Amino acid sequence: MPKDSSKKMLGADRRNQLLEWLEMSPRPLTGSSLASRASVSRQVIVQDMSLLKAQGHPILATSQGYIIIKNKDSTQTVRKRVAVSHPSDPDSTLEELYLIVDHGGKVIDVSIEHPVYGDITASLMIESRIDADRFIENMRNTNASMLSELTAGVHLHTIEIPSHAQFNVLLEALRNRAYLLNEDN
Repeated sequence: MPKDSSKKMLGADRRNQLLEWLEMSPRPLTGSSLASRASVSRQVIVQDMSLLKAQGHPILATSQGYIIIKNKDSTQTVRKRVAVSHPSDPDSTLEELYLIVDHGGKVIDVSIEHPVYGDITASLMIESRIDADRFIENMRNTNASMLSELTAGVHLHTIEIPSHAQFNVLLEALRNRAYLLNEDN
């Protein structure tokens, strides 16, 4: 809980302010940083974000924090899913993420097909080596498992990239590293 509850923001005013902060930020904002700004607990922020999402606001919770999904006017941007496979260890994952971002791609999410739960998708929003490093550091610090551990390394990524030409170059790079799932199997 905040140290000075006299500055605590209340209900709808706080949620409006959260939306404003998210709109103005070019990067994800952590729940802890939002809680500090609003002088409330992180749990209050989690509840506020759930309420805002239920109201239809395009808020996405990522491993780096909360962001507002903004519509892009660019007709050139390509968003496609790729099926990949590699060992489910931090080093292989980091190499794969570096390969994607170094080719101009943004890793929107990761998905697996679980035999009981069906499709499981987790938001990533990784667009730089720094983001990739933070993701792997967070996985190591929390001792969390990779989703791909549940599927022997097979997973999908939604990738956003500026053009079809760059996407094709990225596919070739993934194929050369043997990360792209072989379509012949």
